Amino acid sequence: MGANIEVKARIRDWERQYAEAERLAGEQATMIEQVDTFFNAPTGHLKLRQFSPESGELIFYQRPDQPGPKLSEYSITATNSPLSLCETLAQAFGVSGELRKRRWLFLSHRWDAHTRIHLDEVKGLGRFIELEVVLAPGQAPEEGEEIAERFRAALDIQDDDLIDCAYVDLMTAHGCGP
Repeated sequence: MGANIEVKARIRDWERQYAEAERLAGEQATMIEQVDTFFNAPTGHLKLRQFSPESGELIFYQRPDQPGPKLSEYSITATNSPLSLCETLAQAFGVSGELRKRRWLFLSHRWDAHTRIHLDEVKGLGRFIELEVVLAPGQAPEEGEEIAERFRAALDIQDDDLIDCAYVDLMTAHGCGP
């Protein structure tokens, strides 16, 4: 199982934070269109991320619902049949929500860490910024939290910007989900 330290926040200044993410990564973003379908799971979150009819990932993750840096443990399995897998999982577990988003992905290696910076436009919810500091095997979560705080400062992510849950939980809370 992989692990990262995650920070999720509402974005206040798209252009400025986009430019800073690009500077931190040292390269332009990769833009990704994706549909995330969430399934009822007894623990954690189970989602199928579809990039195209022939490309997707089944992702299971567990993390606490709290603002600021938090440990997220996950497993990812690639699939070349996301549509049929989605149908099977929906029959087995039921669908708890679906998100459509456009993601700008920046990869940074600052501060001796592999960090994914996402700028997300989530249909029906708005714009967000997400940090994922990937933990190396055996690396203490506290080290990842320190790195996440450095990225937060560089990207000017304030405490008031932080959100404490998954996008799908925000959508359900706002009555936008199924």
